Amino acid sequence: MADLTVCIAGATGWTGRALVRAVLEAPDLALTSAVSRSAAGGDLDGVPVFATVAEALDGVDVLIDYTSHETVKANTITAIERGVAVVIGASGPTAHDYAEIDTAARAHGIGVISSGNFSITAGMAQAAAVLVARYLPQAEIVDYASDTKADVPSGTSRELAERLARERAPVITRSLDEIDGPREARGAAVDGVPVHSVRLPSFSVSTEVIFALPDERLTVRHDAGSSAAPYVAGTLLAVRRVVGRVGLTRGLDTLLFE
Repeated sequence: MADLTVCIAGATGWTGRALVRAVLEAPDLALTSAVSRSAAGGDLDGVPVFATVAEALDGVDVLIDYTSHETVKANTITAIERGVAVVIGASGPTAHDYAEIDTAARAHGIGVISSGNFSITAGMAQAAAVLVARYLPQAEIVDYASDTKADVPSGTSRELAERLARERAPVITRSLDEIDGPREARGAAVDGVPVHSVRLPSFSVSTEVIFALPDERLTVRHDAGSSAAPYVAGTLLAVRRVVGRVGLTRGLDTLLFE
């Protein structure tokens, strides 16, 4: 198979560094450019580094974006308009943002794959939770991350809440209008699913969804480790699947069970 040419945005970040090594070692992928504001003008293992995505897309088949919630949407739209497929690993885009991305991708005949978490085990956890949601509509999500994480909830938890809501409308026994005390204590509603974001030192990213029926509970939980290694395999799977698609595909579990 001919090499797919790849650009990594956020190449000097926590996950980006691991992806640079992985793409360079992959026999069917070629890393042709990288994006990092802090390293712009230099190179990573001989690969030129640019300050912006717009500068880095010449000759690129797939953009991998692990930047930030502040830039990922604009980067994605820029790539789509240049005819470059996109794999989104950065968290932060809302359902409205994804609708705009899907519209742009379809208009240009380009594929985009996004996942709140590209860990294979996180994808399995999401698939299990979506299956459970067909039968147990009462659920709440607890979203754990480091105290330095700026966006809430995490992309993993936001995507999971949206997927649960699409599977079956969430059931809330007592509405916010009927509770005593601050509404914030019940979490933020993402498509009607309560999500509680905990931000404390020692957490990487953990996501827990609690389902309940009278007198019984079921918990599905994924815990990330301290390295970026778990996200590499799922990201590269998406890179290999995105070319030839049209429009937005969300969720690593979607790829795992195709």
